[in-house]
Amino acid sequence: MKPDPRTSLPLSIGVSRRLLALFLVFVFTPVLGRTSSEPVFPDLQSADALGADLFLQSGSTGMVLVVVRDKQVFFKGYGQTAPNSGQVPTVDSIVRLCSLTKIFTTDLLNKLAKDKTVTLDDQLQLYAPAHTVVPKRMKPITLLDLATHTAGLPREIGAAPRGTAHFTFPDYRTRWRWLPSQHLRTVPGSAAVYSNVGFDLLGDALQSAAHKPFAALLAERTLHPLRMYQTTYFPSELQCAQLLISSRDEGPCTSTEASAGSSGLYSTPADMTIWLKYLLGNADPTIQAQDSAAQAFYIPLSKLASSMGLDHAGVPTAVGLGWLHLFSATDPSHIVEKTGGGAGFTTYIAFNRPSHTAIFVAATGGRIDTHFNLFKGANNVLLTLAGLPSVPPDPPKPAIRVARKHLPRQRRPRRG
Repeated sequence: MKPDPRTSLPLSIGVSRRLLALFLVFVFTPVLGRTSSEPVFPDLQSADALGADLFLQSGSTGMVLVVVRDKQVFFKGYGQTAPNSGQVPTVDSIVRLCSLTKIFTTDLLNKLAKDKTVTLDDQLQLYAPAHTVVPKRMKPITLLDLATHTAGLPREIGAAPRGTAHFTFPDYRTRWRWLPSQHLRTVPGSAAVYSNVGFDLLGDALQSAAHKPFAALLAERTLHPLRMYQTTYFPSELQCAQLLISSRDEGPCTSTEASAGSSGLYSTPADMTIWLKYLLGNADPTIQAQDSAAQAFYIPLSKLASSMGLDHAGVPTAVGLGWLHLFSATDPSHIVEKTGGGAGFTTYIAFNRPSHTAIFVAATGGRIDTHFNLFKGANNVLLTLAGLPSVPPDPPKPAIRVARKHLPRQRRPRRG
């Protein structure tokens, strides 16, 4: 019988042998002796060394790390706010959340479903502009299909015009003109294909149902009640001056309301600390807890014919409302996660509910010569701080020789 890989001794994520030895003796010895009724957690300050290793392996220009465990909070900035700035990122540094925006959209979806403004089974057609026909394939697209990437839509409607600022394409009019002519790839609800345009359409549907612009609706129902005042689609001049910058010119810091449902939010580590507490529920009695339905399993991957674009942080077991679930719900190592990327950023949020531990990471840039997976590295940081064994690294892939002339040209990173 093969051993369960998650019961093996936790592995370092790249530290030197001497540091590895000291780290294992100091941190993991009590964990190995724990019983199921007596969990022992590493000191939360050990997140500093783990975060430093994530940063070094990623080759990023700058990185911020937030960890919340029960009522404890850890924050650390690594690297520089911009190349040669000499300034370390702070809790007030501005970051692009990229596709972490989607879990704010589904939080709003769940709230509107709770107050019966919408239902998850509502057809997208109900909220389409006048005289616009939403395509079908055996069955219509529902809001649940959009929220679980199972609507049969592609990832994007196409490449943005040259010179377009990040997260400003497509706008409302463009995507609704595009949609009626589409032939759905799969029957809605039958297969998963990661879709940014699907979440923008979901945002459009929610604003239509509530008769209020999506950005204003999100602020009213979620951001302002949580006092996340630095989280916005409309960064001020001062906020733009605090935006982390990678080694590449990623274009202007500007309004991103056009992609409000999928990718446009700006935020800070301070605000994301509040969001992590909101997700955990019991981390701070002054902050309300997110409704459990917003974090639940909705579609097991085993029930889908296929899936594409969902496995950046690991092979999921189920799809939730914007969230992906790693490992079974009964596994102590169960992780609920969301990845993001674009405009020079890589972002990640994940939590382990049994240990009341959550993590947020945002990094700028990254070397193209490293194959390090920041998402999987962050999972190991999360599990380590939760007092759980880390996940063994993926086996190395066989080398494939490709003639230089056949190498694809580097393209602008897609939003994720």
